[in-house]
Amino acid sequence: MTKTVSPELLGRMDAYWRAANYLSVGQMYLCDNPLLKRPLILADVKHMLLGHSGTTSAARTSFTCT
Repeated sequence: MTKTVSPELLGRMDAYWRAANYLSVGQMYLCDNPLLKRPLILADVKHMLLGHSGTTSAARTSFTCT
């Protein structure tokens, strides 16, 4: 028997996925103005990325699908 995901749950999963992507990108690239309350300027962007960002996509998938 194949189970399908309801449209409501699929919409909630999509909203979570988009929010998680936004947070991941913000943590990796921004050092200020994470809520975009004003237009981005160069000073808002990190000069150099530090740390390992390869785990973010796996974490987002795991959290979305559980």
